[in-house]
Amino acid sequence: MIIKQLNYDEYKGRQYKAEVRSDKYLSIEPEGEGFSIEWVVADKEIVEPLEDDMLSNWLDNPVAFGAFEGDTLIGFVEGFLEEWNNRYRISNICVFDSGLRSKGVGTALLETILDVAANSGARMAVLETQNYNSKAISFYKKNGFEIIGFDRYAYSNDGPEEHNMRIEMGKKL
Repeated sequence: MIIKQLNYDEYKGRQYKAEVRSDKYLSIEPEGEGFSIEWVVADKEIVEPLEDDMLSNWLDNPVAFGAFEGDTLIGFVEGFLEEWNNRYRISNICVFDSGLRSKGVGTALLETILDVAANSGARMAVLETQNYNSKAISFYKKNGFEIIGFDRYAYSNDGPEEHNMRIEMGKKL
C-alpha cells in the first residue's frame, strides 16, 4: 500500500461508495441539566450505505490523500484548515472495502492528514461521525480523538429515534 496526495482536478466530484455496519449505537438522552451517553446494543445489525462525492465544493482549499494498492484507490482522506477558528477539519476518511478495514489503511491515512494538520499550525483536528458508527468512534478514540460535541437533530427531526445523530470528535494538536 502506498499513500499519495490526490490531484484536486482529477478527483474533485468523484463518487465513492462504502457501507457502515454496527451492532451498537451511542444513546444520547437528556438527563437533568445534562445528557446521559451510553452504548446500546442494537436490536439488529445497523447497515448504512454511504455514497458521496470526494472534494466537495464547500471545502476551503482542501487537500486529499489516497491509499493505493497498485493503481487501485482503496481509501482516501481529505481535509482543510478552518481559518476562522484555527481547527483542521477532516471532512472525509473512508476505506472502501470493509475487508480492508482494521488492516492499517485508515491509520496510515489518518496519520498523513494529521501531519498536514499539525504543519498547518492548526490547534486541533476535528471530524464528524454518526452515533451508530461504533467502529469509527472506536478507531478515532484509539487515535487520540475524544467526543467534543453532538447534535441529536442534525440529520432529521427523528435523529434520536432513528439512532442517527451527529457526533463531533476532536484531537488537540
